[in-house]
Amino acid sequence: MWVNDAISCLVTSEFVDHNKFPKLDEQQDTHEQFIGKSSKELKKLAREGHWARSHALRAQAYQHIIQCLPCRLMTPDASVYRDVAVKLCGNQGDNFHPLPEFLAGSIMPEYCLTTEGVTAVKKILLCIANMSPDITYCPLLPAVVALLLHYRQEEAECFENTCRLLYCNAPHTSYIDYSFLSHKASCMTFGDLANKHCPAAHRFIAGSTDNIFEVYSEWLVWLFDDLPFDYVIRIFDVYLLEGQKVLYRIALALLKQFQISVSSKGLDVTDVKGSLQAFMWDIHEHMTAEKLLEKAFAIRLFSRKEIWLLQMANRKALVEKGVTMVQHRQPFHLTVNTHNFTSAIVTAQEMRIVWSWIPERFSLFSPVLLFSTSKDGYSLKRFYSCCEGYEPTVLLLKTTLGEVCGAFLSSDWSERGKSGGASSFFGTGECFVFTVQPEMERYEWVFIKKPEQAKAMPRSPRPRSPSPFSPGSRTTSSNYLTVPKLDMIKYRLSPFLAVRHFKLPSKTASMFMSGTQEGIVIGNYSVVMLYLPKR
Repeated sequence: MWVNDAISCLVTSEFVDHNKFPKLDEQQDTHEQFIGKSSKELKKLAREGHWARSHALRAQAYQHIIQCLPCRLMTPDASVYRDVAVKLCGNQGDNFHPLPEFLAGSIMPEYCLTTEGVTAVKKILLCIANMSPDITYCPLLPAVVALLLHYRQEEAECFENTCRLLYCNAPHTSYIDYSFLSHKASCMTFGDLANKHCPAAHRFIAGSTDNIFEVYSEWLVWLFDDLPFDYVIRIFDVYLLEGQKVLYRIALALLKQFQISVSSKGLDVTDVKGSLQAFMWDIHEHMTAEKLLEKAFAIRLFSRKEIWLLQMANRKALVEKGVTMVQHRQPFHLTVNTHNFTSAIVTAQEMRIVWSWIPERFSLFSPVLLFSTSKDGYSLKRFYSCCEGYEPTVLLLKTTLGEVCGAFLSSDWSERGKSGGASSFFGTGECFVFTVQPEMERYEWVFIKKPEQAKAMPRSPRPRSPSPFSPGSRTTSSNYLTVPKLDMIKYRLSPFLAVRHFKLPSKTASMFMSGTQEGIVIGNYSVVMLYLPKR
């Protein structure tokens, strides 16, 4: 029977230190529980930890899942490894194999591997580098190889399975980033998701460090280097079935729990990266691996397609910044430089938090002042002439009572003349308004609890209501600006929300900017969040 053979292989494997390997009851399940199961059924089994009960079952599950992945033509297999390994390393039992250049600064965990296992990981990485010259930067690769080797008897099988993950070509699915460009785009995407799904933690980190992107660039290290092996392998169980998206979920759940832990203890954190690492090391004190996955899957994350779109947008922004596929490493600083930032409305620290709220692909660039009433006056015509041609923009306002608020506006103000109506709206669902004084808070578009519920909404024609610029429709005073307290905000939707994705009842449902010669409105026909009348 295969299960008994698998147990024998794992027990006698020279790659695994069985004094470190978790002890499991190998007889309680059989591999038949996932044979013939659909992808959806396998995901459910993995989330519930069905093959976490047996090393042999897990080995069989991994092989079954990976061999079913669609891959690009000519993906290297086990036979290729045997040939290449002999040519590169010979037959001698050499314990030293230099790491490929693209692994500089990578996660290099050993987990439960023996010295022979660590050497095998290096050999596999060397062969992958030889066979895949398109890999230029791949910090996650050693961890993936090491984890797979725990459940394979031969190096060649581990090599083949790793290559299948590297070159999986399923739509909108990614397992391993293998260029600096794609890796940094993934880090930026995680920053965008943290901004949306962990606002309290995001704000805490933005206020505690000069470079929030440097903190978020460690998100894979949290998962595959800082957590204990029994947590890592449970994460790996679901990762093989669901790809990188599930890693985002789990890292977000950890970030949320970290912020809760810090807040509950009233800690004064000066080293955010160090505190996060210590939290991961002591994760047993906060939650079990099962509870971590439960919290991760409770996060209502964007769809796989939306995350892919967001990643592509971040890649494009990096390319515009000068990042290429072939370069290895380059430092980034996505926050406001507190040393050369000046403003009469907000402090550098306040602007740094506001800047952390905007999508990562835009925060790659430093803010540039386009218009100021102290320099340019109060003319709306002057405002439009200064701001048109720039996208996006951040509007900062200070009232005579000392209140400070503003808006992130995703579209070029020149769009106002293309919509056809005197008070038509334009823009996207990425727009949001915020307050700085008396307290800092961000208010995003929350349209519905679940995107699919938009289908049930009545599709009535757009009401011919009075213009938002007419006196009868104003919801804010011209001399006292009030931003409503939206306590019902619990769900944040994708920045790529559009009519074609979610079948919203109106094409204007995600448009929140309007500007005429009579004034500026941020909101829509039914709710005005900010109103600036002509002076």
